[in-house]
Amino acid sequence: MTSPSTVSDSAPGGGTPPLLSLRGVNKSFGAVHVLQEVDLDVYPGQVTALVGDNGAGKSTLIKGIAGIYGFDDGEYTFDGRAVTVHNPKQANALGIEVVYQDLALCDNLDIVHNLFLGREVTKNGRLDEATMERRANETLASLSVRTVKSIRQQVASLSGGQRQTVAIARSVIWNSKIVILDEPTAALGVAQTEQVLKLVRRLADNGLGVVLISHNLNDVFEVSDNISVLYLGKMAAQVRTSAVTRNEVVQLITSGARS
Repeated sequence: MTSPSTVSDSAPGGGTPPLLSLRGVNKSFGAVHVLQEVDLDVYPGQVTALVGDNGAGKSTLIKGIAGIYGFDDGEYTFDGRAVTVHNPKQANALGIEVVYQDLALCDNLDIVHNLFLGREVTKNGRLDEATMERRANETLASLSVRTVKSIRQQVASLSGGQRQTVAIARSVIWNSKIVILDEPTAALGVAQTEQVLKLVRRLADNGLGVVLISHNLNDVFEVSDNISVLYLGKMAAQVRTSAVTRNEVVQLITSGARS
């Protein structure tokens, strides 16, 4: 068996410098050491799949990146410079957006107002509907979204795949550089899953760094460039997707090593 610390063949990134780099980050809640000396690299224009069993530390890691939790120690580097992130506003200012599983959409609002929820554009003290509509249309067009009939549709009328599309569009409308997607296909059917995976790939093709958290290895192998495997709070491997088999990834998820 190969130890987790030496699983490094075919290193991810393909020679591209990482946009986000974590080195030796730790996070504890009381006596529970949830993250232990974790390294992670996220590259522009690439999809990095973050996988691991329940309790591996995936949620804690992304919440640390997003500023919801502060890491206890370790290095957090963004776009080549050391940064400190203590809250979500600081993460957003860097260009980091997270789409959580619950999507945080308001069913009683239309697509435009959901895209700008909490960040509404105003003019002379009133909502600038024309500017928000224009930017909404531009964002959906840049993602080649053709499944939405009208940007003035209420979210309550949308399918699961369309709702996920709106949540992803909201994450990129703010000139984000990294988008973290938490189980984006978990509650979707086959056709809607394919639609969302194409959108995930488009985000990377547009130059963003994408972190895809998923338990579905079919999705992971379909769209990811790199795979990072967490095992009991430690990073077991960061490898190019093309350099591993599904069985090896399963071994890493379940035992922290591969043969």
